Amino acid sequence: MPVFSMNGDFEIGGIFSIHIYTRSEKNTYARQPLQPQCSGSINLRGLRFARAMEFTIHEINNRTDLLPGITLGYQIHDSCSEVPMAVKVAFQFANGMEPFFNDTDSCSKSAAAAVPALIGDSSSTPSMSMARLLGLFGIPQVSHYATCACLSDKLQYPSFLRTVPSDYHQATALARMVKHFGWTWIGAVRSDTDYGNYGMASFLKAAQEEGICVEYSESYYRTQPRSKLERVANVIRRSTARVIVTFLAASDIKFIFEELTRQPPPPLQWIGSETWIIDPDILRFNMCAGAIGFGIPRSVIPGLREFLLDLSPAQALKSPLLTEFWESSFSCSLKGSSEGARECNGSEDIRALQNAYTDTSQLRITNMVYKATYAIAHAIHGVICRPNDTQCDKSPKFTPWKVLVNLKSL
Repeated sequence: MPVFSMNGDFEIGGIFSIHIYTRSEKNTYARQPLQPQCSGSINLRGLRFARAMEFTIHEINNRTDLLPGITLGYQIHDSCSEVPMAVKVAFQFANGMEPFFNDTDSCSKSAAAAVPALIGDSSSTPSMSMARLLGLFGIPQVSHYATCACLSDKLQYPSFLRTVPSDYHQATALARMVKHFGWTWIGAVRSDTDYGNYGMASFLKAAQEEGICVEYSESYYRTQPRSKLERVANVIRRSTARVIVTFLAASDIKFIFEELTRQPPPPLQWIGSETWIIDPDILRFNMCAGAIGFGIPRSVIPGLREFLLDLSPAQALKSPLLTEFWESSFSCSLKGSSEGARECNGSEDIRALQNAYTDTSQLRITNMVYKATYAIAHAIHGVICRPNDTQCDKSPKFTPWKVLVNLKSL
């Protein structure tokens, strides 16, 4: 089920990595498996990205020069940063919003409907899995954060677009930066994902061309055994390279930093990819002092902070995700929804929170969500609105391919 939704004349899909795990259960094959559910703590940046899409659609609906007379709606899902959940959501976007298998003889009306376009996912591997499926239906997918250079292959991903640059450019720039500082003996660590493997492969090729030598190249993913994490940490501790180039997701490098903190290595010069070099939760580690890398330029989105902070306990209770956010932020229970915790008494002040959700001082990837939402709105406008119309036509039937063609021309 979507974590946020609103009905409209046309509904835009959204999928974001708000949690980083799915709850697993042993399949007994004696009954139908339960629907997959996200688990673990909330990724507050991911929550901010999802709510930024909400904010942008409300902003578009209040405009008179873009889609006049049209109300955009949205269906926003949590991918849990996992491929199975992302594929499940992609099928819903392609075939209708029903979350359950239809085993009747006839399809419902909603099953024949598809979203005209969608935003997401936040990670490259889930985005790739979705793009292969959505491309068959010609449904445009505009990602705000999937940077893998492999997604530029239009034969495999014909309807995939993004508002964030490809890692090909970042890898080349990182190699040139390392060469600029005269660092010719380095270590390399990557996420064991498409993002990390493709990104590091591009960097190593560029580094070789620049005459840079690599002592080791290690990989790690957050669900791998602890023995693998310890091995990567020990390689870093024992190596002679004092400069480490990383293509790591923030959720992966957090585990590595926590492991290295147990037995700190000599001072290292960390060079980070865009996923963690601008993440405040990662930069709090002492060993990140002096870390350098390339980030998306910061921006300002007027009104977004007020929208994010316009949240009361009553409003939070309307959404299980916002309820979870409220309770974890204030360590209390909303109307007894969590056992063993004190009940929220109304004195909680969201404006007093200082975390990744409320921090709007460096809107980087959030601005990519903002741009992606506006791009889709302009593309739909080009399909259903004629020049100088004061009211756009709500009735025309169109295929997502038409929206895709317009998106490519923006």
